[in-house]
Amino acid sequence: MKRLGTNVRRRDLLRFAVAGAATAAASTAVTTPAAAAQVNLQDKRKARYQANSLEVENYYRVNRYPAQ
Repeated sequence: MKRLGTNVRRRDLLRFAVAGAATAAASTAVTTPAAAAQVNLQDKRKARYQANSLEVENYYRVNRYPAQ
């Protein structure tokens, strides 16, 4: 069996791998920006905290326990 006369060193192999990865990353780059959904400012600014909700009542009930 005859071998090819090319010798590839480990450093050269690493350079080829990095160059190939950079080329692949550059070719798959997104060229069009993604469209963002419209934001309804009324929904964004509305109050979400409800002082009489079950979670808030449980929080304050549990935190009233005496320290041990």
